[in-house]
Amino acid sequence: MQKSSRLRALGLLIVVLFISMYQETPAQRKKPKTKTPVVESKATTPTIAFVVGMSKPWTHLLEVEMRLTWDQMPETAEVVMPVWTPGSYLVREYARHVEDFDVENDTGAKRTWKKTNKNTWAITTAGSKSIVIRYNVYANELTVRTNELNGDHAFFTPAALLMHPKGQIAAASTVKVNPYSDWKVATGLPAVEGQTNTFSAENFDVLYDSPFEVGNFTELKFTVEGKPHRYVIEGEGNYNPQRIIRDTTKIIEAAYAVFGELPYKDYTFILNLRGGGGLEHMNSTALQYNKFGFAGDRHNNFMGLVAHEYFHLWNVKRIRPDALGPFDYSNENYTKLLWFAEGGTSYYEGVLMRRAGLISDKDFLSSKAQQIQQLQDRPGRFETSLEEASFDAWIKYYRADENAVNNQISYYDKGDLVSFLLDVEIRTASNGTKSLDDVLRYLYNEFFKKGRNYTPEDYQKICETMAGRSLDGFFSKYVRGRDEIDYDSILSGIGLRLNDARGREMAYLGGSLRESDGRLVITALPQGMPAYEQGLNVNDQIVAIDGYRATQQFLQSYLAEKKPGDKVKLTIFRFDELRDFEITLGGRGRSSYSIVKVDNPTEDQRRLYQSYLLAELK
Repeated sequence: MQKSSRLRALGLLIVVLFISMYQETPAQRKKPKTKTPVVESKATTPTIAFVVGMSKPWTHLLEVEMRLTWDQMPETAEVVMPVWTPGSYLVREYARHVEDFDVENDTGAKRTWKKTNKNTWAITTAGSKSIVIRYNVYANELTVRTNELNGDHAFFTPAALLMHPKGQIAAASTVKVNPYSDWKVATGLPAVEGQTNTFSAENFDVLYDSPFEVGNFTELKFTVEGKPHRYVIEGEGNYNPQRIIRDTTKIIEAAYAVFGELPYKDYTFILNLRGGGGLEHMNSTALQYNKFGFAGDRHNNFMGLVAHEYFHLWNVKRIRPDALGPFDYSNENYTKLLWFAEGGTSYYEGVLMRRAGLISDKDFLSSKAQQIQQLQDRPGRFETSLEEASFDAWIKYYRADENAVNNQISYYDKGDLVSFLLDVEIRTASNGTKSLDDVLRYLYNEFFKKGRNYTPEDYQKICETMAGRSLDGFFSKYVRGRDEIDYDSILSGIGLRLNDARGREMAYLGGSLRESDGRLVITALPQGMPAYEQGLNVNDQIVAIDGYRATQQFLQSYLAEKKPGDKVKLTIFRFDELRDFEITLGGRGRSSYSIVKVDNPTEDQRRLYQSYLLAELK
């Protein structure tokens, strides 16, 4: 090799070595880089004050003023509107109701802004020490997760109304409400001393967890275990105030017996006597119920709603599944544990009602038999597990369509049933020394009080600890899996079995129908039914059967005279076109499930039944 060539080669080698010193190896590129944690200083935390007005309630516009003050104002301040509210697992896009967004500084000078995505506004502060953001929110939807303002009252969910500075969820704030006319204000937030209708929140998780009712509501006050409680009732109805206070007190006492404490200073039940539903909060709940739905036995339907939402103050609000807190208010928060967070709470709704003496053991078991009936009528139980239903709540549960019966289950209903059976399993395995109560107490003391959320693996392990044996078969089949539930093998532990009083086999078409304005329309078609398998569709309008005009009553009476295997001709409208279908009728005996005692129950079975359902096994 010539000298010049050797020098060029040496130079090239030096360059390669130099470059390699500053290049990452494949192993280095794969190794995750650790981020230096950003510590938020006091100087970067804004002072936040809201004012909520309602000067013209007939316009349905809630008027919001948001004042932000920083020691060191960022050049660009971003504010964010949540897209959902905890407890209701659907992205609801609250920003769509925002109108008239405007910003000025502390001297009244206008500040420019732009939207950077669907729910974020970026504001140029231009050296201001404080800015005032004003906007209106259209509020004309009364649900427990939205806002309503009209001439009667205002109800608002802060997550659907109030924005937060980006990255400042931990910041404290105050909310002053300027009510219309002589209206009163109620919320679970603590009042600011010396300031009228002004309330404080230590962070936005607390603020977004505290609904408001504003109007000329009725207030019922009572004390349980030394803690003040109240109902704030908007609207008139046939409720009995004394009965509501008496039975609510019993429910609170039954829940107190599970945990041994009430983890709040005070508690507010906000009740609007219109619509239906409930949403849980840390020291309050928003309830909606039929104003004339309190008479006789229907009173207990309301108390079941109360028991459910009240028990949530432990299960979900404090005993929190892995992803449910701290919350991301701009995106879905996925968990596989809604079956226990919601279904388990539905189960304890009935447990509290029984322990409060509001229902009998027979009532409790009858409700479980009805749930079994509903589950067995859903082909979707073979398509979706409890964990899958929990995880997909964001895209399925609140958006059920005509095919939901075939590919979905309710994590509320099946979660209730499986929690019931799990409780029986633990009681039987431990010979009555442990129950699902012990699981909840452990979660409360060892997870909530120690600042931890729990995972599906944690939950199974704790249940197994209380049972004193593996429950992997139970969880793999009925929680993670889609197996048909073997009710009798579990219920026998407390001396019970599932009875199927199947009626005589009758001809049937299959599917659900709705009759309205003289039109008989198919609304659902479970798989395996004759109508589904032989070509009928949801939304088909049944015009005639065998040439006779079809009504729901006539169809039922006509089919009652047929035998399984008979053929009928259905004339339908589909997309405004007349069509004929020849359908071979199926045959089945309608199931009628009940939970009854086993023959000759043992003393152990009788003892476990009595300790569980507080009654003798009869």
